[in-house]
Amino acid sequence: MRVGWLIGLGVLLVSCSTDATEQAAGSTPEAVADTTVPTTDVGDPTTSSTGATTTTETTTTTTTEPDDPCVATVDAGDSLSLVADEEGVALDELLEENRLAIDTIVHPGDELDVCIGNDIDDVTGASRLPPGPAAVRRQQERLNELFSPYIIADLAVDGDSGSMTRQMLCAARMGLGLRISATDMSEDSPEEEALFEAESLRIPAGAPTWANKWILIDETCQVMYVGEGDDRIVNVFPTSTGEPGFETRNVGGVAAFRFNPAVENGGWHDSSAFPVGVDNPLNGNMYKPLYFSQGQAIHGANYVPPRPQSKGCARMFTWHQDTLLAWLDLDDNTEPTWQRGEIGVTVTVQGQYRPEP
Repeated sequence: MRVGWLIGLGVLLVSCSTDATEQAAGSTPEAVADTTVPTTDVGDPTTSSTGATTTTETTTTTTTEPDDPCVATVDAGDSLSLVADEEGVALDELLEENRLAIDTIVHPGDELDVCIGNDIDDVTGASRLPPGPAAVRRQQERLNELFSPYIIADLAVDGDSGSMTRQMLCAARMGLGLRISATDMSEDSPEEEALFEAESLRIPAGAPTWANKWILIDETCQVMYVGEGDDRIVNVFPTSTGEPGFETRNVGGVAAFRFNPAVENGGWHDSSAFPVGVDNPLNGNMYKPLYFSQGQAIHGANYVPPRPQSKGCARMFTWHQDTLLAWLDLDDNTEPTWQRGEIGVTVTVQGQYRPEP
């Protein structure tokens, strides 16, 4: 915002899966001000009828630094395609540069990187090139320290910035209040500084903290935060959400409504849409499913990659599912329940997965 202040006689400007049958069917530019003080000239007595001094005012000029040409700010009524047209870039390039999906909804004030292919996130100023192995090892060590109170597995400290490291970086951004992204973290960047300065994680934005117990599934990161009210994070789990064509639906603060312990089959419930005779997570079998959105559930599986792989559900490893159910006091249930009050957890799903190049 730019505000004009009247100072004396000068003007100074400062800018300041679905389981189908389970569902019952940059910074602000700062103005550069000319701070020249008005000068007082002594009148020439030979030309002044009174011999008095006269005062002349200097003309104050103000220049403003140009807006960053690589960052476009979304205005009311803008869409991604409209921004692409206005900036003279192809829509698919804009999506790729900003790691967005075609159906992403943008909001007034959102910032978009419109300089395509320069290996920089121009919104944050961070490089998109992976840091060197030494920097990655330091980040991996720090991530392991930061997530040590939670069940998510430690990273191998090997200097390889792979999918597991990026998943953990994304989870850290959630808990540090940074822009959520499953990208590498540049060495000596403000993000890395925040990572190393943090003493702990905080409850991420989007968590339904008005609920006594809540689950926040983030599809960008492929992680699941669980917590209690606005008091604490209880755990962080890796997850695998719905693959293309079977995407997990974004939902905001819905009560989990059904739990099936499937004790007659060792905890394994055969998805009626993708039935199997024995456990085969690639084919839809579900360990102790906890339903939250029609036929979509949080359930255990033996295969949980750091990318979408399910048929619409949110997978966890079986022992992680057992840990979650114990927290909900459902681990001793031997019969299915449809009682929301008995299950007692509120679920939010947010974000969109974007494969990294």
